[in-house]
Amino acid sequence: MNAASPPLSPILNQPPPGWSSWRLVMTRALKQAWLAGRRGEAPVGAVVIEAATGRVLAEACNGPIGANDPTAHAEILALRQASAAIGNYRLNGAILAVTLEPCLMCLGAMVHARIGGLVIGAPDPKAGAVFSQMDGLALPFLNHRFPVLSGILAGECGATLTRFFAGRRKEKRG
Repeated sequence: MNAASPPLSPILNQPPPGWSSWRLVMTRALKQAWLAGRRGEAPVGAVVIEAATGRVLAEACNGPIGANDPTAHAEILALRQASAAIGNYRLNGAILAVTLEPCLMCLGAMVHARIGGLVIGAPDPKAGAVFSQMDGLALPFLNHRFPVLSGILAGECGATLTRFFAGRRKEKRG
């Protein structure tokens, strides 16, 4: 947990049923990130899990390039799938796990979806809207807030991004 987060609520005190650790949840999100990277997308992955049962409602990877859609971030795609899975855009009983700290657009979508909690892998020092560039959940006009757990497999999540962008820079030079 980081200093900007509200205190952990029971929803994040322990992983959902069927999951022995948050690391396992983040590993599942990392698999989605690796898929995005293989497709030439920034390697970010997200998983939405029903807090009460541990059931995976959705998993997605970044896709703005392939979809020609600037909103096709892993978090947005996962929220869309999870909402379709339960037949409701309100996901108050769900936890979103994502490999990279969400941007402002994705944070806004999470607020509108009323997610129950957010689990983050690596911080995003350039565009992170949860704690790196701003404490987005402290914005006074928001009508929903949720607990955040950060740093889960941060090294692995960050390294995935670092390797991807190092490879991109090498391709451009070569």
